[in-house]
Amino acid sequence: MKMFVEPLAIYLYKQPVDFRKSINGLSAIVEAEMELPVFSGALFVFCNRQRDKVKALYWDKTGFCLWYKRLEKNKFKWPRNLNGSVLNLSPQQWQWLLEGLDITLMKGHQPLHFSSTI
Repeated sequence: MKMFVEPLAIYLYKQPVDFRKSINGLSAIVEAEMELPVFSGALFVFCNRQRDKVKALYWDKTGFCLWYKRLEKNKFKWPRNLNGSVLNLSPQQWQWLLEGLDITLMKGHQPLHFSSTI
């Protein structure tokens, strides 16, 4: 997905959301249920009960942006069996989710940190 901004963080809300909710309703979920600051510049990701639609909400310093995607045939592989109600996603995991991959099964290489080469 190409976005106009690079979010500071990406948070996925695991529970299905009524997609009649728009910016105000989703903002309320971010603050009340996710307990995160909606004006942080992070991307907040929601899915409907059928898992064929995704909404992403973010604040871009001048107003809210709401991004929406509807699948015509398939369903998103929405993670449900992980602990907690909110997941912090990497940009790669967000891309995998949009491409239809199960992010609970996908694991990239872990970064290594060395202090010396000898």
